Amino acid sequence: MMEFKYDTQLLLEGENFDEDMIKEHFINHFAGDCLMIVGQEKLIKIHFHTNEPWKVLEYCASLGEIYDIVIEDMARQSRGLKG
Repeated sequence: MMEFKYDTQLLLEGENFDEDMIKEHFINHFAGDCLMIVGQEKLIKIHFHTNEPWKVLEYCASLGEIYDIVIEDMARQSRGLKG
């Protein structure tokens, strides 16, 4: 049984992003693992495993425009079903 069920990925577009600040917010406010935040000042790719992907979306939407959102149920995938 996995601790965090949803593989949450998205692109975040905006201005003057600080990857360290975003990472710190994730660490302090969201339960999850496998956090990856990479990008530049105007475009960030986020990958995170969590049980509450809607919180990630809400936070990211407060920072800029989110798109290419993918939320996959890894428990279903492990059983051979579509996520």
